[in-house]
Amino acid sequence: MAFLYEKCTLKVYDEATLKNTSPFDCGNSDLNDFFASDVIDYSSQLLGKSYCFTLDSDEKQIVAAFTISNDSIKTVSLPNARKKKVNADIPRPKQMKSYPAVLIGRLGVSVQFRNLENEEKSIGDQLMDFIKSWFIDHANKTGCRFIVVDSYNSIAPLKYYKRNGFIELFSSDEQEKDFMGIPMDARLNTRLLYFDLILLTR
Repeated sequence: MAFLYEKCTLKVYDEATLKNTSPFDCGNSDLNDFFASDVIDYSSQLLGKSYCFTLDSDEKQIVAAFTISNDSIKTVSLPNARKKKVNADIPRPKQMKSYPAVLIGRLGVSVQFRNLENEEKSIGDQLMDFIKSWFIDHANKTGCRFIVVDSYNSIAPLKYYKRNGFIELFSSDEQEKDFMGIPMDARLNTRLLYFDLILLTR
């Protein structure tokens, strides 16, 4: 996590940040539009909080940005096989129908900082390590067992999340369509994935 920790500063993505930084470009028009036009309203409506890392040597440059909000994994709605997997590492007396989670609603890395030389991990992987560490820190003021994400259902984002230890909440597109009430002949635009934070406490 050298680059983000040593050369960048974490900031709340608020009006002042938006005003004092250059337009954020992560190569995805949907994400770019959100961080340019919707991020402030999203926060003011208490739907989530957004953060960004800016470059210390040029504070106008946003290196990476992300949005998080409260969520949960409801095991009663999961297929039996996945329910067993989610419950596997939770002691039986503590097993519940719903487990606290944090949702990564938006996440992007500036196209300028995608392929930095001399970095053991990409900026995207460093960012994910940072987010994970936030929610197992003793200073965290709420319980959070899982991180969940509704990833774009395409090769690059799915590969990114799986590389960072995320697992699909549903074993197939068809199973997820059935759960979400999406017609089987329609395209599934996103996939739900999760990461169990308990793995980082052992």
